[in-house]
Amino acid sequence: MRSFFDKLKTAPATQKTHRISLGWVCFIALMAGAILPFALAPYHFWWLAILSPALLYACLHQRSSKHAFLIGWAFGCGLWFIGAFWLYTSIHIYGDTSSVLSVILIALMASIMGLFNAVQAWVYRRFFPETPLTFTPLWVIFEWLKTWLFTGFPWLFAGYAFTNYGLDEYAPLFGIFGVSFVVILIATAFTECLFGKRFWLIPIVLVILGAWGAKQLHWVSTKTEAPLSVSLIQGNIPQDLKWLTEYQAQTLSIYATLSQNEWGRDLVVWPESSIPMFQTEIQPFLDSMSTQAKIAHSAWVTGIPYWQEVKSPDKYPQYYNAIMASGMDTQGLYFKQRLVPFGEYIPLAGTLKWLLPGLQQGISSYSAGHDHQTPLMIKNHRLAAAICYEIAYPNLTRQNAKDNDFLVTISNDAWFTGTTGPWQHLQMVQMRAKENGRWIIRATNTGVTAIINAQGQIVKQLPVDTRAVLRGDLPAMTGETLYSRLGDWSILVLSLLLLLLGIGFKPAVVDTSYKQRR
Repeated sequence: MRSFFDKLKTAPATQKTHRISLGWVCFIALMAGAILPFALAPYHFWWLAILSPALLYACLHQRSSKHAFLIGWAFGCGLWFIGAFWLYTSIHIYGDTSSVLSVILIALMASIMGLFNAVQAWVYRRFFPETPLTFTPLWVIFEWLKTWLFTGFPWLFAGYAFTNYGLDEYAPLFGIFGVSFVVILIATAFTECLFGKRFWLIPIVLVILGAWGAKQLHWVSTKTEAPLSVSLIQGNIPQDLKWLTEYQAQTLSIYATLSQNEWGRDLVVWPESSIPMFQTEIQPFLDSMSTQAKIAHSAWVTGIPYWQEVKSPDKYPQYYNAIMASGMDTQGLYFKQRLVPFGEYIPLAGTLKWLLPGLQQGISSYSAGHDHQTPLMIKNHRLAAAICYEIAYPNLTRQNAKDNDFLVTISNDAWFTGTTGPWQHLQMVQMRAKENGRWIIRATNTGVTAIINAQGQIVKQLPVDTRAVLRGDLPAMTGETLYSRLGDWSILVLSLLLLLLGIGFKPAVVDTSYKQRR
């Protein structure tokens, strides 16, 4: 292993020694990015989250900023092509796109997302000295940028690999980016050790001991009242049938039948868009379900497309992806805040109105709910909500979780049946539970439906692609984690301070005219 890293390490131009060509280094970086997704769910080869960034760090050693851009881009392309290949199912099978074109589209997406790693590597070699104390904070800042830049795609973070593997004990303190910080610091410090700088063993030992110490801290506690009994309904409706008009009655019948024996429990939850019609089209059915819930002293929460009229002649009606609560001592309505580009809304639709006027109407143009919505009230409990991939946004979930007793997230991952996507999604839910110290119940159409405790551990779950009900208990929690109070600011400020310290040191001089000698 050490000799391999030594070959990646570029010797100064004054030394007559061989080094790996740029082409081979880019290939190694491509493979390094491609193996990182296997550190995540459902594979859980967590050690790859150490090896992958360690290889990238070694590949960048003594490279020019221009070369670093290409190396970082190769790494990002490998990461996103493999890590997000679950998009193939939605594009090819449900999008009716040829297999060749589907792969091309995923490759295009990977090349665009890979620019994050490309710019990160360029900035690192252009402005900073080569050290884990500059590489690590840059990695974290660019992960954070993925949560909001260009609407955000917060996926494939290195820290997720350590969900329930020790280093996630930093999550209640500093969130997912704090976990990623520690993971990348270990990876790069390990690389420096292989380069002969053994003193980097010290920070490795310190952060591992820090994780053990963080585990001894208790930020939240269980409330004294009895937990709610919950039933999560997994209808397993195939995606190609879900929105067909002729299948709507059968969909409603499936969910109503599965819930028939669950009325009487404290809370019954249906997944995202389990009701495939607007509330105005199906009011009698909603009233019937609400009445059954009230008679049985149950609360009922369901995902539903929600239509809201706008009293203005020059504006179209507003459509929302919503969660609605009703039943005994229950009320609330939550509108999804983070929408899926091109799936739930068209970016720059107003600008493109003259070119594509049809995009201004229809279900492809949901509206986003506003910030700081009132939580759902479930029998004197405050239930924070998140719909589908909203749960992937750490700060959004943190804001929704504040001062609430527990969280519910509903999703329809039928678009990605049989892929790694739903499992990666579930792993993020686990991290959100750990960050905020709250239990999370997750109801999905095809899986993975699960109950997750405040430590981020899966208590119960249903098999995927099955029609079933998951029963369990949901304790209410009180207290705040450090991350709940400070959010991402603590780890971002630390990262910026390290970069400010690093920028004062002159980067190593690289002779870009150096050619490989044989």
